[in-house]
Amino acid sequence: MKPSAASPLTAAQLLVACLAEQGCDRVFTVPGESFLPVLDALAEGDAIEVVTCRQEGGAAFMACADGAMRMQPGVAFVTRGPGATNASIGVHVAMQDSQPMILFIGDVDRTMRDREGFQEMDFAAFFGPICKWAARIDDPARIPEYVARAWSTAIAGRPGPVVLALPEDMLHEPDIAATPRPAVMRPAQPPCPDALSALMAMIGDAAAPVAIVGGAGWHAKARTHFTAFAERIGLPVATAFRRQDALRPSSPVYAGNLGYGPNPKLVSRIKEADLVLVVGARLGEATTDGYSLITPDHPGQVLIHVHPDPEELGRVYRTDLAICADPAEFSESAELWDDGSIITFDAGAEAHAEWRAWNTPREEALFPLDLARALATARDVLPADSIICNGAGNFSGWWHRYWPYAGFPSQLAPTAGAMGYGIPAAVAAALRFPERCVVAVCGDGDFLMNAQELATAAQHGAHMLVIVFDNSAYGTIRMHQEREYPGRVSATRLANPDFAMMGRSYGAWAATVSTNAEFDEALREAMQHDGLRLIHCLTDIEQLSAGGATISGLRGA
Repeated sequence: MKPSAASPLTAAQLLVACLAEQGCDRVFTVPGESFLPVLDALAEGDAIEVVTCRQEGGAAFMACADGAMRMQPGVAFVTRGPGATNASIGVHVAMQDSQPMILFIGDVDRTMRDREGFQEMDFAAFFGPICKWAARIDDPARIPEYVARAWSTAIAGRPGPVVLALPEDMLHEPDIAATPRPAVMRPAQPPCPDALSALMAMIGDAAAPVAIVGGAGWHAKARTHFTAFAERIGLPVATAFRRQDALRPSSPVYAGNLGYGPNPKLVSRIKEADLVLVVGARLGEATTDGYSLITPDHPGQVLIHVHPDPEELGRVYRTDLAICADPAEFSESAELWDDGSIITFDAGAEAHAEWRAWNTPREEALFPLDLARALATARDVLPADSIICNGAGNFSGWWHRYWPYAGFPSQLAPTAGAMGYGIPAAVAAALRFPERCVVAVCGDGDFLMNAQELATAAQHGAHMLVIVFDNSAYGTIRMHQEREYPGRVSATRLANPDFAMMGRSYGAWAATVSTNAEFDEALREAMQHDGLRLIHCLTDIEQLSAGGATISGLRGA
């Protein structure tokens, strides 16, 4: 709905009109009485779909994932106090993952502020450290300004979350004489030609260069152009932690992924590189193995860092050449660069061969339900461009190592390491891309953090497959526990429900498996069904990580 001189709007109607003008077509919410006028305004038209969730953390994760897929802000509405604090996990993930998101929070009446009213909080103080901007809209006439600024802030530079509080009484105000601002666009950020020339000269002087890509502002255009540039010169390209869809895995220069449990040969290649080109990534703790793979001072290595936010350049790492540019604009310019002195390398093909060997599941099964063999089946049965969604846990390591993230987007996984992300992300992906196969991969502890959102999936007709790996433990913590305190198990054992029965209670087709033969049959059958499907995989706690860690090995048994 758009305002006109003949039909002035309430503040809530104006807010919804402003969101529609910016391109918002879906919001995720747990309804609250503090923003009832917004819910009513959303019901007046069909421009914006409302997805009703079961917990605010799930709603925020869905908005975060939706923003990651669109490179436009995912939008969530929650109520004050408990609703806002529940949703804060999604805000934190959106910030650490550099994903655009806007969280709207129903707030106390303006007349009740600063009395510690019912569920009252200082949202700017609470969310300020974990988002790009947090504010409150007190004047309804300024709603267009605030929404446009929130949208712009969320997508500009390093994308991230914005939080806006909405006083309840403000939303009721009638006859607001304001109109939505036009849709804002991400600023164009091409690289400086002189910097690009210097970069090409530095690469030309290198003997063993390597690139690390994926992160802030990375999207399909960046993927296409950087792949072409890297293939043109034979530059080995690794992807940052949980950014494996940043490059086509079939590219002859794709070298694999960094993070937890990377290919040892890739680790050696990066340590021995004399030049590291980083595009989009922040070089955070997970990507760099605690800032040890590439140290902040990186002696003996030249570091070229391309990032869309100037505040990230030189923030942690000494940078030999810093280029503030959008990854796509930079990649396109690099692909088209031709000054007659392009140097080519054989290392890209060598690195790709090493990754192919690392990425190939072993033939023999070491456990009754061997997860490497399960991934071999998944590669045969699931479409290569399936969108794989997961939270945190060692279970994800098998997918990171063996699954080809062929499409874009095809990986929704929090670099912040938040548990419970997989199910909500899969709901968002299934609604955004109903024509694609969407898979939520969960550990048992991870699954129960947001299993209630299966109700959201069922209610909104999301077609998605859920695979739950159940070893009756918080496996990642157990691994660290066995390393530090061998044989002394504390707080990591889990007593789990029947996950297949649980799935059926939500209307899902479901099966329980404990061997590879059963898994293979169940996966093939699941792909014959539509709607919600769940496979409950009973696995051995001894099978701790895709890198080969076992409990007996950690204990030295």
